[in-house]
Amino acid sequence: MGCCQDCLHYVFDYETPRTLVIPHIGVGCVFRFTQILVVLYVVGYVCVVQKAYQEKDSVISSVTSKVKGFALTNVSDMEPQLWDVADYVIPPQGEGSFFVLTNMVVTPKQRQWRCPELPSPSTTCVDDCDCIVGHSDPRGSGIQTGLCVNYSSTLQTCEVFSWCPLELDTKLPERPLLAAAENFTVLIKNSITYPKFKVHRRNIMPQINSSYLKRCEFNHVTDPYCPIFRLKHIVSEAGEEFQDLAVMGGVIGIIIDWSCDLDWWAGKCKPKYTFRRLDNKHPNRNAAPGYNFRFAKYYKTSAGEETRTLIKAYGIRFDVIVFGTVRIKSVFFTNVLIRVSVLLCLC
Repeated sequence: MGCCQDCLHYVFDYETPRTLVIPHIGVGCVFRFTQILVVLYVVGYVCVVQKAYQEKDSVISSVTSKVKGFALTNVSDMEPQLWDVADYVIPPQGEGSFFVLTNMVVTPKQRQWRCPELPSPSTTCVDDCDCIVGHSDPRGSGIQTGLCVNYSSTLQTCEVFSWCPLELDTKLPERPLLAAAENFTVLIKNSITYPKFKVHRRNIMPQINSSYLKRCEFNHVTDPYCPIFRLKHIVSEAGEEFQDLAVMGGVIGIIIDWSCDLDWWAGKCKPKYTFRRLDNKHPNRNAAPGYNFRFAKYYKTSAGEETRTLIKAYGIRFDVIVFGTVRIKSVFFTNVLIRVSVLLCLC
């Protein structure tokens, strides 16, 4: 019977907490000050600064670009030539990047034949015994034939089977051949989506029409949302001089920030453009400065012999980098914070 009574008392007894009132101004000030700190942390830091009441999503992006402009070159190895977008943009379509040719070393009328290798400690020779038939050096120009031939009146090198005459890339033009590239323009089309919230945006916004695109050019003050950029201004915004950069080439980043806060109005989600040089710009501390690669244009003579013009291309690669985070308030988390704040104020 005693055990049953204890159980009944445990289940049905009514209990109230005892309240202790301390009539002391100092203790009361510490208590209220602590409450204020908690409220300021929840409302000020968590809600306003960190915006923890919001849900987040990361951007998914696609980029296309279209460069326009013309340049004329007149060098001793080539006839005067007009360069358009099909010549100086390589490749025509890139994955979020495009390359603009600004300088080059041209080796015309090459054909597969035998010629002296370029001088180096591993290719100079005295007689045929110094050359190995079939030897191929990845850093050389071709496959050795086993003969030691005259490179000049005072120097002999191993003969190679290669595209002759061999390329001499030590004499790079000090002034970029396509100096006019600074006035080329590029249209960048960027589409983004935040799949979690089904938010879709383009950097060509709804109020932009075709007539505006024909006359606008990006400017941070007057036209901050124009998607057409002049290459000279892009390089300048990155802190570089176009004509200096164009000699040996480099890599410039076009950064599009789509960070959006959709608490109030989704129309506030607009792109912000910044520009930065991405490669090492100090040639004295860089063993391989600039940006270059080789490509060739192939021809056939009237006799059916294949020839080519080899071009070592120097230029600027523009990488379009898109990032961003969308924030939108979470109803559940907002209600929790409101209730916590109210309870703290009532205590």
